[in-house]
Amino acid sequence: MTRTRHQYVERETGDVHTELLRSDRTVNMLYSLAREKAPIMFRALTSARASSVLGFVSYDLPVDLSGKCFLRKCRVDFSECVESPEHLDTPRKIFERQIRYWECRPMPVDPDAVVSPADSRVIVGSLNDTSLLFLKEKFFVLEELLGIDKPHFISAFEGGDFATFRLTPDKYHYNHTPVFGRVLDIYEIAGRYHSCNPGAVVQVVTPYSKNKRVVTVIDTDVENGTGVGLVAMIEIVALMIGDIVQAYSEIGYENPRAVAQGMFVKKGVPKSLYRPGSSTDLLLFQRGRVTFAKDLVENVRRSDVQSRFSVGFGGPLAETDLKVRSLIATAVRR
Repeated sequence: MTRTRHQYVERETGDVHTELLRSDRTVNMLYSLAREKAPIMFRALTSARASSVLGFVSYDLPVDLSGKCFLRKCRVDFSECVESPEHLDTPRKIFERQIRYWECRPMPVDPDAVVSPADSRVIVGSLNDTSLLFLKEKFFVLEELLGIDKPHFISAFEGGDFATFRLTPDKYHYNHTPVFGRVLDIYEIAGRYHSCNPGAVVQVVTPYSKNKRVVTVIDTDVENGTGVGLVAMIEIVALMIGDIVQAYSEIGYENPRAVAQGMFVKKGVPKSLYRPGSSTDLLLFQRGRVTFAKDLVENVRRSDVQSRFSVGFGGPLAETDLKVRSLIATAVRR
């Protein structure tokens, strides 16, 4: 696996930044040497048990100097937090921090807007082979991703559009709902705990349909819905992620509850929490129902960004760093 720099585009300015990849050397060794020469050890290290142990060692011990240095370099803004910085005295507490999103993460008022589910780095693409953003079977295989026992959902999203949202360890790790709509189904699919390091993603190939994940399918063509058809929100675990906790709250973080079939969910509110590590959200849209924001589409193909996805997949493929609840797409009204 190449250890070239990995860069991304900052949405607000359009500037290119180099990502600080934590434990990059270790991940590189795991996904090159161990994966090829010690497959049994590799499978053990990407298991639920190993991921839990690594998560405890990395996130439940007091913050050390290296951890604080890493967080400073990643520009974690503690002024956004609901709790005071003094209370955030372990990496886990920092990782699971709550922020005043209603103040510091404004949401577009346009009812046709689809918003980002996370503070993350996004790539938008299409499963339609006539699209300029055709990225089929690079990050996932649709049939595996949704579950082979869900043919109705597989056919619904065939040829549609998608967006992957990669959450790095320094990010705010609550996921928010991207649309208004009614939950048609929610289910969990068992899987591995592969790293979301860009180099590891390239090495494994279609890792998002191999990792453990929770799939929530939302019908937005209902009263007071966003009107973009079916939307699949898929929360995907990664190395050191212990769990995905469903914690839907309509006001702040008050009275969190599990998401259930038949619930009407509001756009832009907390839906779930990752515990802890880096992780990925993935949104699927039906064909022809959304138009992605122009800047996100243009940034994907920027050739001045040194991305490991570009190197691994053989063409420009750059991420955009954006905020939760910011615009990612607009409904195509029929």
